[in-house]
Amino acid sequence: MDTAILPSTLLLTLLLSVGLFFFIRASTKDRTETAQLVSEQDEAALMRQLKEYFRSRSYRVAAVDQAQNQVTFEGFVRPSLFLAVFLTLLAATGLVCLSLVLSLLFPGPIQLFLAIALLSPLSGLFYWKKAGRLEKVSLKVEATQSEQHSPSKITVVAHRDELMELQRALRLDKVGD
Repeated sequence: MDTAILPSTLLLTLLLSVGLFFFIRASTKDRTETAQLVSEQDEAALMRQLKEYFRSRSYRVAAVDQAQNQVTFEGFVRPSLFLAVFLTLLAATGLVCLSLVLSLLFPGPIQLFLAIALLSPLSGLFYWKKAGRLEKVSLKVEATQSEQHSPSKITVVAHRDELMELQRALRLDKVGD
């Protein structure tokens, strides 16, 4: 093979490996966001519905601040088995590719280079250990004054996936939409 092809292939493979590393690391990143949602229901009915929603999602009430009309829920979010297996397969594929390029660049026993792929289960283990954590959801409900009715405004601090599911399940609108 041409001598310029192998080093450039190694460089590209190393760059892809760096991208894979950051992708695996980002799989456990905290994605907490704040959103303001609006409901047409009054405060009392909305609060009952919110408590029931979070109870059904295995959250429990952790703190109540009556003065600010704020409730904090917490619940354990389990890691995804599918994502752990997927990340392990991605890491295995990336490490096998790196092994093949190294074996072409440095001829010798290919088994030594392919042994690098045995490290791939560490990515799934890393995800599994870091992704399972205690999540907190903070809600602050306040009535807004309108001419015809008084819709409720909710300020929610939660994981972005939980925010989307809450908005979908309770048919809440974002402020400004």
